[in-house]
Amino acid sequence: MRMFVTGGAGFIGSHFIRHVLSLQKGHHIVNYDKLTYAGNLANLEEVAGSPQYSFVKGDVCDTAAVEAAMRGCQVVVHFAAESHVDRSIYEPAPAIETNVKGTFVLLQVARTLQVERFVHVSTDEVYGDLAPGALADEDSPLLPNSPYAASKAGADLLVRSYVRTYGFPAVITRSSNNYGPYQFPEKFLPLMITNALEDKPLPIYGDGKQQRDWLHVEDNCRGILAALEQGRTGQVYNFGGFDVEENLSIARRLLRWMGKPESLLRHVQDRPGHDRRYALRSQKAQQELGWKQAIPLDEGLRQTIEWYRSNAGWLAAVRGGEYRTYYKQYYENRDSSLRAIRSSGSKSFA
Repeated sequence: MRMFVTGGAGFIGSHFIRHVLSLQKGHHIVNYDKLTYAGNLANLEEVAGSPQYSFVKGDVCDTAAVEAAMRGCQVVVHFAAESHVDRSIYEPAPAIETNVKGTFVLLQVARTLQVERFVHVSTDEVYGDLAPGALADEDSPLLPNSPYAASKAGADLLVRSYVRTYGFPAVITRSSNNYGPYQFPEKFLPLMITNALEDKPLPIYGDGKQQRDWLHVEDNCRGILAALEQGRTGQVYNFGGFDVEENLSIARRLLRWMGKPESLLRHVQDRPGHDRRYALRSQKAQQELGWKQAIPLDEGLRQTIEWYRSNAGWLAAVRGGEYRTYYKQYYENRDSSLRAIRSSGSKSFA
């Protein structure tokens, strides 16, 4: 089987490619990635020479390029996305373009080429802010609160419409917060870990009591593959980690394990519209796909700390000029940057 994977040079996509190839099922994977700031072919060095793997640089919004690269593939697994909430707040246009238009282009091409299965990889953030103690299941309403979450919800609804209108063979997966090796350091856990390694301040948004459901990326990849192979057309499958923790609690735990002082914690201005709680109910995936979480949070966090500690070269390479500029603007000068966004309105996004 030839598998067309979008965004395969990113965090979750690269883990998925390595996972599938490690199973020795004879699949050939075409990795289609634009290689934006978070796309990194170094994530795939161990499989780059495999005869079962090929890479095509391209934009999911480019219909002709997508069709040329997808032709001959039986299945599509769609990871490609602008996935950082903060970046979508500072500049929404790329999230809308990639996440909504890009998904539309892929659906159109995949339908034309009559692919056998299309897996759209989404997020728990489409369910929005949950009440204390609540869990979202696959039938919960979509109530996104950031441009990123709204763009993913829009893409989910496009996929749903193609299933209903055209009988298109798609499924949707939604996972809770992923973590693990190779994650770009703008995300919460790698930011906390890498700053602590260098004795830099750990920026904690607001009071730090936002609750997140943590899932190791390898568990998510096993779920996505199960949805590809066993999922029912038109269905949504949640993959939750069953480990809901406050951000501040996680940061303190990391510091304790790394032998670093809590004086490194720095409370900074909160994200505009920041959701307080995400958490998923995953019984449907357990019952229909036989999926379950395999990596407990403490074990996964310790492994992740050691990976970043042992891969200083990878980290230095990804924290190049673009990342340094972003970090300085939105962490070191956070208050002034957020004030500018609020006061400038739509002009800041032109």
